[in-house]
Amino acid sequence: MKWYRSHISIPVLVIALLGIFLTSCKTKKAVLEGEVDTSISTKKIIQNHYSNSLDFETLSGKVKIDYEEGSTNQGITVSLRIKKDEAIWVSAPLGMFKAYITPERVSFYNKLEGEYFDGDFTFLSDLLGYEMDYGKVQNVLIGNTVLDLRSEKYVSLTEGDSYILRPKVQKELFKILFSLEPQHFRTKLQQISQPEKDRFLKLDYAYQNIDARVAPSRVTIEAVNEDGLRTIDLDFRNIEFDRRLNFPYRIPKGFKELAAK
Repeated sequence: MKWYRSHISIPVLVIALLGIFLTSCKTKKAVLEGEVDTSISTKKIIQNHYSNSLDFETLSGKVKIDYEEGSTNQGITVSLRIKKDEAIWVSAPLGMFKAYITPERVSFYNKLEGEYFDGDFTFLSDLLGYEMDYGKVQNVLIGNTVLDLRSEKYVSLTEGDSYILRPKVQKELFKILFSLEPQHFRTKLQQISQPEKDRFLKLDYAYQNIDARVAPSRVTIEAVNEDGLRTIDLDFRNIEFDRRLNFPYRIPKGFKELAAK
């Protein structure tokens, strides 16, 4: 299924940031240091990944997004607010574009074109070439693996300064690989591919230490599907944890709905 997408490259790239995290303008320290333990079990690696997961109730901040698709290169800085497990809110300057994501729906509007979308996660799944839902989006946001490592059996090996995890039995339609850093067991690399459909999703992470919390400082997303390659670079700034936030969102009257073809 393809979606009508004329004039919405900036909104689309903003929706694509759904899984991303913010850094702070406070003093920060790189955290991708440490040595791998060749004797550690796969079970312990997975336990450490989740026990080191970022603990927060809300976050707010800004993210600079650079988007490339073919000959198109665009950039924008947006405000981002997240309430864990409940809502993701994105707003461009002057409210020209807004998005509101919940476990039930993906919704956004673009004042420049007078258009809006309000529906399920199919739009985002088509964009990234992989079936998404709110839980997967939030996992990307906080530097967790997009899939739950506890839901099936994985095997591990050490490679350089990373732990590499693969499903013990690779699914017929998907090829999956995760790379974790050794100090905090946070995700360094995620790769999910569907060779038969020429679909590929790759996420690269860099991290910083923010008030004793480990959060991504930069995320690069490469997504390949039938429409070609999209690259999205995200640089995160001015994060604040656990503030009381509101999420103002209302689709303006008279806007044209983006519909499925």
